[in-house]
Amino acid sequence: MPQAVATDQSDTCAEEVVLGVDTHKDTHVAAVVTVLGGVIECKAFPTTTAGYRSLLAWARGLGLVHRAGVECTGSYGAGLTRYLLGEGVEVVEVNQPDKATRRRRGKTDTIDAQAAAQAVISGRATATAKTCDGPAEMTRMLKLAKDSAVKSRTQAINQLKAVLVSADAGLRDSLAGLSTPILIRRCAELAPADRDHCADTAGVARYTLALLAERIHRLAEEIRELNHRLTTVINAHRPQLLQRVGIGPDNAAALLITAGDNPDRLGSEASFAALCGASPVEASSGNTQRMRLNYGGDRQANAALYRIVLTRLRWHAPTRTYLERRLTEGRTRREIIRCLKRYVAREVYPLLRPAPAVEHAAQAAP
Repeated sequence: MPQAVATDQSDTCAEEVVLGVDTHKDTHVAAVVTVLGGVIECKAFPTTTAGYRSLLAWARGLGLVHRAGVECTGSYGAGLTRYLLGEGVEVVEVNQPDKATRRRRGKTDTIDAQAAAQAVISGRATATAKTCDGPAEMTRMLKLAKDSAVKSRTQAINQLKAVLVSADAGLRDSLAGLSTPILIRRCAELAPADRDHCADTAGVARYTLALLAERIHRLAEEIRELNHRLTTVINAHRPQLLQRVGIGPDNAAALLITAGDNPDRLGSEASFAALCGASPVEASSGNTQRMRLNYGGDRQANAALYRIVLTRLRWHAPTRTYLERRLTEGRTRREIIRCLKRYVAREVYPLLRPAPAVEHAAQAAP
């Protein structure tokens, strides 16, 4: 009897299986499914290095694992994705099941893990996962910190002005009519002795204004430092991006993050345009033949393309010439901007690939 079990297990291990993973913060739920869609087993693992190792060992104990469907490869599943790619497993990005399927089957972590594997088998999920181990990931983390600092600085400026609105009339009059930079500087220059006198509302207002002004200065310095580091990373890996009109560090970072550290996963510039939501979508029916806007894609990348177009419409002579020509053809400004965003996506796509020297060095590395 034990020999029969061993024979069945060896036969099972010789068959190809597909791994599906529903990712979470503390645990990942995995399901191993045959290439015909049959569920073999499901199990939960912790989100640690040992947990990733146990997950893959468990899956390989049930069959040959060449492909894995993983949800949220850019967030909760990023660590597992890096580990699986390092072990030679092809990782496919899987979106959540559509609402109709979820209503019919219900919602559990096990069902989601099974659906992830079945999406890979059926071909519904084909997107190659981002590797998250290069300049795009470095840029993403720096931009995340910078965006947070910008938001906090804006909040502090608004709070400073709100305190000033209800402050003592004498203090408010002394700071009235100043531009925002000068107002912040004047508030930071309040005498230390004034800050120590908090016995009345006027003293507390002076102390609060000085405190908020110092916070704004610290955040401004932090933003400058992060912007410098962001520029340094982009110049070191994708210097050609910043050489184009209208593409600064923030816009370059947004586009680089969208493409990822393995932009070769995008088959063409049309794929990149679709990923940015800058490609038209067919909306024809019967005798009506028309195109509509693409409301999907990465909206941060779409906003970056929009900012680039607006900059070029103001400062780039060829873009202004294009605008005037299309206006004479009867196109609206809004339609022309949509076309320009598509052109910018086409221009940027080859620039998102590694520079020749960097690419050659990566290929020559052992």
